[in-house]
Amino acid sequence: MLPRGIRTGVWWRLNRPEALVVAGLGLLAMSGATPADPLSALPPLAEQANLRPLAFAELPGWERDDAGAAFRAFLETCKPLAGGAPAQRPGVKPPEGLVAICRKALAQQITESRAARTFFEAHFQPFEIRPKSGDGFLTAYFEPEIGASRERTAEFPVPVLARPADLVTFAQDEPRPPGIDQTYSAASMSGGVPSIYADRAAIWAGALAGQGLEIAWLRDETELFITQVQGSARLTFTDGTRARLTYAGRNGHPYTSIGRLLVEQGEILLSEMSLERLTGWLLADPARGRVLMERNRSYIFFALEPMLDPARGPIGGAGVPLTAGRSLAVDRTLWPYGLPVWIEVSPLTPEGPRRPLDRLMIAQDTGSAILGPARGDFFMGSGAEAGQRAGLVRDSMRFVVFWPRGA
Repeated sequence: MLPRGIRTGVWWRLNRPEALVVAGLGLLAMSGATPADPLSALPPLAEQANLRPLAFAELPGWERDDAGAAFRAFLETCKPLAGGAPAQRPGVKPPEGLVAICRKALAQQITESRAARTFFEAHFQPFEIRPKSGDGFLTAYFEPEIGASRERTAEFPVPVLARPADLVTFAQDEPRPPGIDQTYSAASMSGGVPSIYADRAAIWAGALAGQGLEIAWLRDETELFITQVQGSARLTFTDGTRARLTYAGRNGHPYTSIGRLLVEQGEILLSEMSLERLTGWLLADPARGRVLMERNRSYIFFALEPMLDPARGPIGGAGVPLTAGRSLAVDRTLWPYGLPVWIEVSPLTPEGPRRPLDRLMIAQDTGSAILGPARGDFFMGSGAEAGQRAGLVRDSMRFVVFWPRGA
């Protein structure tokens, strides 16, 4: 069983809410497809990837996949898209064709997989996206379930902090104020004067103490750190009540992968790096673990929300609940939320052998390490079993976007 609150890909993946702008082209002329460029609404991709139109028959497992499950996840994102509601973590604007398809989907009474498959085939054209640097790459994540206290105790001494009042977050392409480098995604604004926000080490040393920001207390800093990498968690308090931690902002510092640092320092071989190994390393010597974690200056703030429906997943970047096995985090500066994405990958499983994981996903989340045209992060669900499965996914994959026909 994985230690408390571990997320796969932690040595590559950055904190969920931020992403890096990636530039490139319009590729259809290179692929021999129709003159109309279906990606004209997106940032150009030519410098990073090759695009090839496909027939649905070229997708292994397409006829076997549960298109109905994908359609239900698709509807979750269609509701805010059709209504023009803003995303929780704004990304590239969805094409009008996708919005129009969403309105059609919401008006349908589709309850079984065959009808859902027919709907996707009628309204989307598959395009394989292959990075010039190599294959697509998939990791996975999950929502940890951890114990917590509403008050500080000897067992629960580490605070979870709410968003401070002076924290100002910048849009990805928004010019930064004087004195704030473009690499910072947020700053402190006091008396109209911006300044770089306190980093992880300063916050852990008490820089924000006395502001009443504590919303829960966890067992140790490693647990908090991994929860911050996850971006959400289910808490079970000592009084038996439950609640959910949801992302509320970050201090704006660039993220540093501590797992990558351990690999570079020769502490853990890349081939042996796992969630259990990483967490075990941090917990084996808490003082040394804290020094390493403080090298990641990025710090995440949370909101505490009631657990209204345990069957629902955490809220993703699109602003809708994530669906286990169907929600995919993508680069939000390249792909719009709600876009169907077909993936083909064969990760390891807790049972031992690799197994095909070929299925239709829906772009509903994002992350700072989820960068590039064929990068994805697979939401496995909540709890320890989901964590075990997520921790084994770190694989090359085939990445196929379903682009709206006629968009």
